Amino acid sequence: MVQPYARKEDETAMKKVTPVQILTRNASSPSYCHFNHDVPANVFSSGGFTRNLFHEFNEIIIPLFLTCYQFKSHLQFVITDFKPGWVKKYNQILTHLSNFEVINSAKDGSVHCFPGAVIGLKYHDNLALYPIEIPGGYSMFDFKHFLRETYNLKIKNVSEIIKPKLILISRPKTRTFMNEDEIVDMMEELGFQVDVATPNRMSNLENVIVGAHGVGLTNAVFLLTGVVMVQVVPLGLDWASTNYFGGPASVMGLHYVEYKIEPEESSLFKEYGPDHPVIVDPYSIFLKGYDAARATYVDGQNMKINLVKFREILLKAMKFLGH
Repeated sequence: MVQPYARKEDETAMKKVTPVQILTRNASSPSYCHFNHDVPANVFSSGGFTRNLFHEFNEIIIPLFLTCYQFKSHLQFVITDFKPGWVKKYNQILTHLSNFEVINSAKDGSVHCFPGAVIGLKYHDNLALYPIEIPGGYSMFDFKHFLRETYNLKIKNVSEIIKPKLILISRPKTRTFMNEDEIVDMMEELGFQVDVATPNRMSNLENVIVGAHGVGLTNAVFLLTGVVMVQVVPLGLDWASTNYFGGPASVMGLHYVEYKIEPEESSLFKEYGPDHPVIVDPYSIFLKGYDAARATYVDGQNMKINLVKFREILLKAMKFLGH
């Protein structure tokens, strides 16, 4: 029995992944096949942490590319834990990786026989793939080129974006910018054309992207080489910010700029006071377990950005653009 999901070490995600059993037969065995296929299958789960753009790309889309691109569309997907909404959302990617109709293993009910199968997906790291471990040596630049072709994105070079265009990721619930309107005003005063967007929007029409650590920065996979990513690092989320987005951004050919907030800029400062361990020793909160740390730093804080300090970060982003 195999659970066909990329991040097998993630116990929480694996609870949402159904095990599958693959049966084999030799040439002399009687055939019980309803359908015989002449291309191999790739069996994977659309369970796990779907409905979150970061996890969808990190644990399914990028692993799909690094596992299946080498087959040049000559394979068929068999999806377990089938989610129609997810399949519809990423239909363009699926049809660019396979010339054949997706099989819903639970609904189909037929016996399908394949000459071979890849069970599950390979996984390298957060928003990453390592060319030396992939037949064909595909890189993150190849993956980004694949996305541009798949979605027919017209702009190919950041120089085609004339006026400095900035997309500000506006989070609706947690890690929000409490003074977002003032931030937008300052950005416009500096000469940016500002577009305020939701975290799950996918775009490559900007030359600067600004957002708090979170799902919205997954847009990095669509951004052109030379775009500036500004990540606002909330209190207590230094490690996650660096490993999930900071490091990958540089590998993707982006200019990465980080704005690490001061404790006074976090809503936690007013809630707990300046001397509480939540403020002065976040590591001690993480020692209590991920759930405690998540409740505090991921789900429990918002930010009021120091406009004077943040202005300097935006001017730095401007310099990368040659302005």
